[in-house]
Amino acid sequence: MLLEFSCSNHKSIREKIVLSAIAGSDNAFEDNIVNISGLKVLKSAVIYGANGSGKSNVIDAVAFVKNTVITSINNQLGHGIRQFPHKLGNVNGESSYQIQFIVNDTRFVFGFTLEKMIVKEEYLYYFPNGRQAKIFDREYDEFTIGSKFKGKFNACKDVLKSNRLLLSCAANFTSVDEVLTAFNFFNNELVVYNSANQENWMNYSLYQMNTNEEMKKKMISFMNGLGMGIKDIDVKIDQKKIELSELPPFLSDEFKRALLQTSVDAISARIIYDKFETDLMIEESTGVRKLFGLLCPFIDIIQNGKVLVCDELESNLHESIVYEIVKYFTNSSHNSAAQIIFTTHETGLLNLDIFRRDQIWFTEMEKSERYTDLYSLAEIKSVRKEENFEKCYISGKYGAIPMLNMGFSKTISKK
Repeated sequence: MLLEFSCSNHKSIREKIVLSAIAGSDNAFEDNIVNISGLKVLKSAVIYGANGSGKSNVIDAVAFVKNTVITSINNQLGHGIRQFPHKLGNVNGESSYQIQFIVNDTRFVFGFTLEKMIVKEEYLYYFPNGRQAKIFDREYDEFTIGSKFKGKFNACKDVLKSNRLLLSCAANFTSVDEVLTAFNFFNNELVVYNSANQENWMNYSLYQMNTNEEMKKKMISFMNGLGMGIKDIDVKIDQKKIELSELPPFLSDEFKRALLQTSVDAISARIIYDKFETDLMIEESTGVRKLFGLLCPFIDIIQNGKVLVCDELESNLHESIVYEIVKYFTNSSHNSAAQIIFTTHETGLLNLDIFRRDQIWFTEMEKSERYTDLYSLAEIKSVRKEENFEKCYISGKYGAIPMLNMGFSKTISKK
């Protein structure tokens, strides 16, 4: 589970922000908490904010850390780690990231700082028996190792570069269990969903429907719980050769010949209702297609106790569907370690008695310097448990909403 994420100087985020999943002292909604390694950890968190306030950049920062850990081992000489500094700050200034997480009841802290597209510092600590211990600590291209791991990082000395993370190198060139556990968290346990990987998720769902009968049953059951009345889902995947007529004319003859020798998957998906069938890709709505693409990965994440970080979960989905997805994560009958953190504009969720105050977060754009501030509802004074969170948020009591010029519509109508 993710315990805490912080970063600074990333896109609209200039000053350090901290997103915490550690539960406060509030005793509301105990089902939303899992006790693990002596900590009370929240199963879900939601981030609200105006358009352009930086909600998506919080998710983007998490994705950046995940991708840098996984891929920086591939960086070649002369390639920098692409930074995304705040535009009104120092473009060559430091960008820092830290993430705390728990795997198999062991707590880890990993972080790094980039400066001019190279690694300035990096560290990985863990907490065996509740006490902090060093795995490695790095400054530029020099690193020191915790006493337990002496001699186990020697293979990293030749492959570590200023544009590669030591965690990425050590996961590929050592067999240190603690390193592999930490790397696997980023590689497999931390899942990021955004507009860039929607097609991959749909393909995963289609292949699951074709090969995994148990997954298909769970998906149909979830959809019918929403009143969709689905009897079956028929997915067919066949191999086909590319036809010459399907290729664009500007391709060279050599390239065309190579393509014509390859096979591609021809996928069809039909939704079977009581009295008719539909083609998923042609006849179903955008919302149904998105739900179809989301559910198989969601079920996998929940069954295996992974962490899902999702940007704009509600896009093309009805409020009731988003509500059911969030409740599915907090249902005690499922794997209690599954966790979801997502951004949304759907204020109706604030009024459905599913979130504690420390699960509700807001982003707000600082007006003069144009940087993102992140804070939780629990940090705002004089917020009563029983107050209407949705109404108070829309009215501006919590901030994080655009303060529109009330004369704007009149100005437009005059023109």
